[in-house]
Amino acid sequence: MELKKKVQTALISVYHKEGLEDLLRLLHRQGVQLYSTGGTCAYIESLGLPVQKVEDLTGYPSILGGRVKTLHPKVFGGILARTHLEADRQDLNKHDIPTFDMVVVDLYPFEATVASGASEADIIEKIDIGGISLIRAAAKNFRDVVIVPSQAQYETVYRLLLEQEGHTTLEQRKQLATIAFDISSHYDTAIFHYFNRSTQNSDSLKISIRESKALRYGENPHQKGFFHGKLQDMLEQLHGKELSYNNLIDIDAAVQLAADFAQDPRPFFAILKHNNACGAAYGRSVAEAYERALAGDPVSAFGGVLICTHPIDLAAAEKINELFVEVLIAPAFEEEALQLLKSKKNRILLRQKHQELPQWQVRTVLNGIIRQERDAQVETAADLKTVTRLQPSEAEIKDLLFANKLVKHTKSNAIVLAKDEQLLASGVGQTSRVDALKQAIAKANHFGFDLQGAVMASDAFFPFPDCVEIAWQAGIRAVIQPGGSVRDQESIDFCDAHNMSMVFTGYRHFKH
Repeated sequence: MELKKKVQTALISVYHKEGLEDLLRLLHRQGVQLYSTGGTCAYIESLGLPVQKVEDLTGYPSILGGRVKTLHPKVFGGILARTHLEADRQDLNKHDIPTFDMVVVDLYPFEATVASGASEADIIEKIDIGGISLIRAAAKNFRDVVIVPSQAQYETVYRLLLEQEGHTTLEQRKQLATIAFDISSHYDTAIFHYFNRSTQNSDSLKISIRESKALRYGENPHQKGFFHGKLQDMLEQLHGKELSYNNLIDIDAAVQLAADFAQDPRPFFAILKHNNACGAAYGRSVAEAYERALAGDPVSAFGGVLICTHPIDLAAAEKINELFVEVLIAPAFEEEALQLLKSKKNRILLRQKHQELPQWQVRTVLNGIIRQERDAQVETAADLKTVTRLQPSEAEIKDLLFANKLVKHTKSNAIVLAKDEQLLASGVGQTSRVDALKQAIAKANHFGFDLQGAVMASDAFFPFPDCVEIAWQAGIRAVIQPGGSVRDQESIDFCDAHNMSMVFTGYRHFKH
C-alpha cells in the first residue's frame, strides 16, 4: 500500500477564510488544481489564483439560495473513489469524474450563531449540509484524500505540505480524518442539543467537548487526569501554579456554594476543604466577612479554597495574606490587593466571570453514566412551614435560611450550626445524623463558640427525636429540616416541650 501521496487536486469550500491564503498560494506553487464554490471561489480569484468552479464541473449552478452547491456525484465520486480498485477507476473514466486528493472545509458557525441570540430561521440556515458531507466523505477515504476539516488545521497542513513537498503519508491522513470525525460529531451534537432544548423529545445523553487539558494527575499521583471544557469562560487565572484535579473539584464546590449567597448585597466569604465549607459568613466588609469565616475553623482553613462574592480590597488581602491559601476566587481584585496576594508564587488567584452554571450534572457509575439536574432550589422565608407552637424570631429565620444554604452544599449526612449568619461548625459525611451533630457540637466547642441561641440545619429529616434533644442540651433553640419522616411528630413534640422552634422546608438536600 502506498504510504505517500502527492496532492494534485483540491476542493476548497470554507466559511472562515482568515489564514487560508498561505495554504492556497502554496498549493498553487506546487501545481495543485483548485476547485471551489461560491464565496470561496470569489476569494481565491481575488488573490489572482486560478480556480475552477464546481458548477462548471457538475453542470449545475448553486441552487436553493446556496443550500445545494457540492451535492453531486461528480464531486462525491471524486472524493470517495478508491483509486486502487479497478472498478472505481472505470467508473471515474466512464462518467468523466476527476479525483480529489485534498478537501478543505470550514463549516458554517452553528454554535456561534446560536450563542449570538439569532432567530431560529438564521440558526437553521447555519446547519451545514454540503460541508459536513464533504468532511465525512474525505475522512472516510483517508487512504486517498487529505481532509482539512476546519480553520484550525489550515496552518498545520500548510507546514506539512511545505516540509514534504506536497506529499502526505497514510498515517498523517488518518490523523486528519480522526480530527475530521471529531469535528463532524461535535457539530451534530450541537445541533441535536439546540433542537432537543425546545422539544425535549429525546432521553439520549450526548456530550461533546473538544477542548481538553491534561492535568498534573488525578486525585492521586498514580492517576491520570484531564479537564474537558472552556474553563476560561468562567474563571480567569491571574496568578499561581496550574490547577490540579483536586483544585478543580474544590473550586467547583466553592462556586456552587457561593452562587446561593451571591444575591445578597453584603459581602459573603466561604472557606472550603475537601468540598465542604469549614468557614462561612456575611460581613459588613470583605475583611470582616473573611475574619468571621476564618473563625469557624482556622485549622482546616490552612491550604483551603477561599471564595468571596465581592471584590477583594487591600484590607481583606492583608488579612488573607497571613494564611496559606491554595486558591482564592473573587469577581475582582483591587490592584494593590492583587499585587500583595501575588507575593506567594504558588497561590492561585482566580477572577470569577458571570457565567451560568450547567443545568445538568453527570458522573460515571459502573458501566454507565448517571445524570441529574443541578440542585438549584434555594429556600426563602416563604417556603418555611413552622410546625411547632413557638415561631422562630426574625433573626432566627435569617440564621435558619443561612444554615440551610450551607447544609445543601455539605456532604451527607450533614448538620450545620450557625448564629448571626456565621457558620459555627458542621458535621459532614457521617454515617448517622447523630454522629454528624455530635461532630458539629464538638467542633464548635473546640473553637470557643457559644451555642446558646444558635440554629441547626439538617440536610434530611430526623428519623428519631434524638438529634433535637442533643441540640437542645447544647443550647440550640431553632431547627430547620425538610420534614417527611413518619416519626416527625416525635421531634415536634420534643421541641414543643422544651421551648424550641422548628420549621420544615419540604426539600431534602442530600449531597453524596
